[in-house]
Amino acid sequence: MRQPRIVIIDPAGPSGLAYGRLVARLQPLEVQHAVTAEAGVSLLASDSFDIAVLTARDGAPAVGLLDAMLQADPDLPVVVVDAGSDAAAARACLRRGAADYLPLANADRDLEDSLVEALTDARRRSAEQALRRAVERPYTFEDFLGESPPMRQVYSLIERVAASSVDVLITGETGTGKELVARAIHRRSRRADSPFVPIDCGAIPDGLLESELFGHERGAFTGADARRIGLVEVADGGTLFLDEVAELPPALQAKLLRVLQERRVRRVGARKETPVDVRVVAATSRDIDVMVEQGTFRRDLFYRINVVRIGLPPLRQRGDDIGLLAEFFALRAGREMGREAARLSTDAYQVLRHYQWPGNVRELQNVIRRASALATRDVAGVDDLPDEIIAASGRQEPALAVSRNGTAGRAAGFFAERGAYVAQFERQYLTALLERHAGDVSAAAKEAKLPRGTLYRLLKSHDLDAASFRKQREERQPAAAD
Repeated sequence: MRQPRIVIIDPAGPSGLAYGRLVARLQPLEVQHAVTAEAGVSLLASDSFDIAVLTARDGAPAVGLLDAMLQADPDLPVVVVDAGSDAAAARACLRRGAADYLPLANADRDLEDSLVEALTDARRRSAEQALRRAVERPYTFEDFLGESPPMRQVYSLIERVAASSVDVLITGETGTGKELVARAIHRRSRRADSPFVPIDCGAIPDGLLESELFGHERGAFTGADARRIGLVEVADGGTLFLDEVAELPPALQAKLLRVLQERRVRRVGARKETPVDVRVVAATSRDIDVMVEQGTFRRDLFYRINVVRIGLPPLRQRGDDIGLLAEFFALRAGREMGREAARLSTDAYQVLRHYQWPGNVRELQNVIRRASALATRDVAGVDDLPDEIIAASGRQEPALAVSRNGTAGRAAGFFAERGAYVAQFERQYLTALLERHAGDVSAAAKEAKLPRGTLYRLLKSHDLDAASFRKQREERQPAAAD
């Protein structure tokens, strides 16, 4: 994180109010000085700052100077230090948007605490704004892809539980989309206009996790130079998403249970508790029921978060959703790469269909991106898939044979059937095309309205050799002459 940047406007210059000692105590800070409000406004116009100190001396109206500062940067926290202070001036400055107002006589004593409080509050507002922006986009079930029965059950549960305020536990293997479900619940709830705050309990060191969750007061421990608002408080009014909740250490499990029971949080080093109104959506990829039985996860906390459970199916149990997801990821990869999306060959689809997908949807997305990048033709084939997936899937022959009357040999899902029909059509069309033009690829491409390169790639994907058609033509001609 970059150092906070402060601009100090004081006619007395850098020596005013013993700023040197103040800045030294608040290090690390980046400081800029200006001796007039006009110079300060000029600095704000050319750079960005986290906080400002505006000192009004020699009878200058503090409110007028403050207005000029806030016109340049309306969101800037400004601490006003006023030599001619009185109650009316204090009220006027605070109404206009000052972060704090200090009489000059008290500034040496109180300015440090005022700056720390204003800076902490500015960071909290910035975090909340970022979180709000993250959930402003419209949310629909189109963010999920899949029409299999297990996914339809998930959609139904989301719709039924979202309107309530009960806590939810989402279970499922890594990569199944647990955070997508949590966001869907939040977007459909009465809390949709409040923050959705995710935290990965398994990614933050144990020593920092308590401070991240509950916050801390200044001086609570070594390095706690300022008050910090915890993520539970940031989520006040909204939804707190605890990803991999089973990774919480036992001590924090007990503290989280108390927060959920009392709906009050105590920052590290604080004497008072702060009331919070949060909905907790927890998720885990571990077998939490076994952990409860083994005593590694608190039973009382489990009962508290397991009010409603949504279990996500692994990709290998979602049938033909694999084809739908693969097509979507191929289209998106094509757009990102600035090229036409490569479709999957029937063989490649069958490899994907028989693979077990331990990484689930996330793994499939990466595999399709790789295949799209490596494909040298309009069709991504088996050779464009990772070797380990081909080997692990136990590559099988296509599960569908299309008979001469156009009926499917056995059902294998929409994408497999469509792939087989398309492959059959392509081969028949290309064979007839080359026969008509005696293997002349230029003439064939002109009739098919295809670029020569595209036609060559299609011929290669079907193991068709244009030269063999020319040879057939030559062999027939002498026979006709006899």
